[in-house]
Amino acid sequence: MTATPPEESLRTALVAADAAEDKLASDVAVLHVGPVVGVCEYFVLATAANERQVKAVVDAVEDRIAAQLDDRPRSVEGADGRRWVLLDYGDVVVHVFLAEERDYYRLERLYSDAAVVDRS
Repeated sequence: MTATPPEESLRTALVAADAAEDKLASDVAVLHVGPVVGVCEYFVLATAANERQVKAVVDAVEDRIAAQLDDRPRSVEGADGRRWVLLDYGDVVVHVFLAEERDYYRLERLYSDAAVVDRS
């Protein structure tokens, strides 16, 4: 398997973040976790108001990345419960949480050494 060039990983993360925001996810953040985690380059974090919105955000991220980048997640975890869904794109891992789950697990705090990507 060939390593994904860093600019492609960043592009995937930004496309995922934009798709999440388009479905009105809140507190969308892109963290550059590569230097901290070592198994991927970016985390995309997004909060949904309810389980229905979790599904809508996950579907939007999958559809947008497939359409724009011709990529599909290597695995999807938590889709049945819709409280915390993880989409694994290799160098990019997208986390879509209900607010309670995000508050409980606090990935931003856990990975506080990771740089937050400026998306403006």
